[in-house]
Amino acid sequence: MDTDQAGLFSPIRIGTLELAGRLFKTATAETRATPDGFVSDAVLDFYRPIARGGTPLIITGNIYISAQGKSAPFQLGADDDDKIAGLARMVDVVHAQGGRMFAQLNHCGRQVVPNFVGATEVVSASATKDLLTGTRPREMSVAEIRQIVADFAAAAERCQKAGFDGVQMHSANGYLLSQFLTPYTNRRHDDYGGDLERRTRFGREVLAAIRARVGADFPVIIKMNGADKLPLRNGLKTHELVQIARIMEAAGVDAVEISVGHYESGFPMVCGTFGRCLRHMVQGSMAHLPWLRRWAMRVFRPLIALASNVLWPGREGFNLDYTPDFKAALSIPVICVGGFRTR
Repeated sequence: MDTDQAGLFSPIRIGTLELAGRLFKTATAETRATPDGFVSDAVLDFYRPIARGGTPLIITGNIYISAQGKSAPFQLGADDDDKIAGLARMVDVVHAQGGRMFAQLNHCGRQVVPNFVGATEVVSASATKDLLTGTRPREMSVAEIRQIVADFAAAAERCQKAGFDGVQMHSANGYLLSQFLTPYTNRRHDDYGGDLERRTRFGREVLAAIRARVGADFPVIIKMNGADKLPLRNGLKTHELVQIARIMEAAGVDAVEISVGHYESGFPMVCGTFGRCLRHMVQGSMAHLPWLRRWAMRVFRPLIALASNVLWPGREGFNLDYTPDFKAALSIPVICVGGFRTR
């Protein structure tokens, strides 16, 4: 075994959990659940070969914490105790191969096409329209914030009961926790908006509520952006996100995973060949966009694909440029997602 390979498969600790190596499968939405969010055989078939390959840690695709937080059809849910048995089946598939599994918990906030998931209303930190989907959310009340905090905690406890080895708070890519962090999407004037300390309050309350339900020894990690990539809008830069990561480390998270971008950013979180991707998106989620956006995507898809390939060309490790600042500032492990294909 050469030096590089030895490093890749050297043990690492996340909180109280020791992992056999440093190659993780990070979250990608499976969209293989039943229509009402239960684990299906298709979900098990998705994870079985990844576990069989010896992956030390597998992080699930985003699991909704409440029906309100659902972002796509056939998404997994942890919104009710009746989901626990199915989630346990998924964990058992991974544990049978010697791997570990974390559940990524999420609320979509404004990043949803309402009629795609049957939503009657959409909530966010503020009533800032999503320029990609055309969705305009309603600003959440403090009572609603407290309810979502409780929903995150209850979902985390269900995942612990199902046998997961840890959970991940999804605070990246412009979803609800990310919407509270970013000034462009958080224009509140109460205790949850304004300066950095107040914009992190929601995330800190979610973390504290999860800890109260799962205990100090159960790993809780967070996924967040290395940059918001929102040109001409008040998005977060790397140095600000490093400050947020330090705040969350002090609050008790066990590791930080670095991604990039919001939906409005375009496709910096993908970086690859866009022709086939956009063709499938036009036939899928984008078929539920408002008619003008839907028409524009169908007509201009080839040009959008060409421009995307120029703006976000495929390359390995496309988020690695953000990680040195996080590594220098944090004492907990830093995970990086994005286009890794070779050792």
